[in-house]
Amino acid sequence: MPTRQTKSKGQAKATKPPVQVSPKRVQLPHTFFPWARYVSIVGVHTGLLVFVALFVPRVPSSVLPTSSPSPAKFLDPLTDDPKLTLALILAGLVALQGWWAGWVRQWSNEYAIDGTDTEKMLERNEQDKDKFTKVKNAWLATFAGSFAIHAIIVLFGAPVLSHSVHTYLLACILSLLTIFTPAYAIGIPTFASDSRSLVIRLTWTRLFAELSPNTPAERAIVYSTVGAAIGSWAGAFPIALDWERPWQAWPLTPAFGGIFGYMTGSLAAMVVSAVYSLAEEGVRSEQSDSEVTTEKKTQ
Repeated sequence: MPTRQTKSKGQAKATKPPVQVSPKRVQLPHTFFPWARYVSIVGVHTGLLVFVALFVPRVPSSVLPTSSPSPAKFLDPLTDDPKLTLALILAGLVALQGWWAGWVRQWSNEYAIDGTDTEKMLERNEQDKDKFTKVKNAWLATFAGSFAIHAIIVLFGAPVLSHSVHTYLLACILSLLTIFTPAYAIGIPTFASDSRSLVIRLTWTRLFAELSPNTPAERAIVYSTVGAAIGSWAGAFPIALDWERPWQAWPLTPAFGGIFGYMTGSLAAMVVSAVYSLAEEGVRSEQSDSEVTTEKKTQ
């Protein structure tokens, strides 16, 4: 009898069909991002940056009586008084970058929040509780960063005493372009031991040390910051040329180079994020099609 039971068990094992293990697929997270709003805001922001850089400094020259016409009439209002030009650009950037940073922070929060509409609304309300404190800290970080950037510019060869006001205005412009938006959207990195401070420190390290943004909002921050730094550095080269043109006055070309480098980085971030989004949608479509085909075969 035991022998027959052993044989029957062996036959059952032999006739049992093999278990088919389907290969694991990497499921891409389907997160919401307001692409239509993002593209429109980037376009408006870029256009306003051009207006602030090229047309806001013309306001005093349009009020005062003009002198004899010159061949470079378009550049005359920008080069007559470089210090006034930079001060007017800085005033325009204060309002413009404050508006832009608010949008970037909103996009960053919308991309990170998941759940039902009620849960998203509660999370937004929780994040907006200390909004005034975050704005204040971002402006303080921008102000403090302007002194650090001023020191870096001097180390790169800027005049120390003769054009100190010009150099500091350039540092303020670069600080607004590079520090204010991430300080408001992400937070200011500190050495506190709580988990939130650790996340903020690691995020700053990943974005600005490793240069590895993962979301469209992070690319908008990193690409524009890198573009502003490279543009300002490249803008210093024309000053060394012996052309003796008015637009070569310090620090006009680094300031305009930083602004247009910032715009280039912002537009590049939008294009790269759009390409990533289209690629992810294509992968999701292929995965859904393969799952439907597999279900039909099993039926």
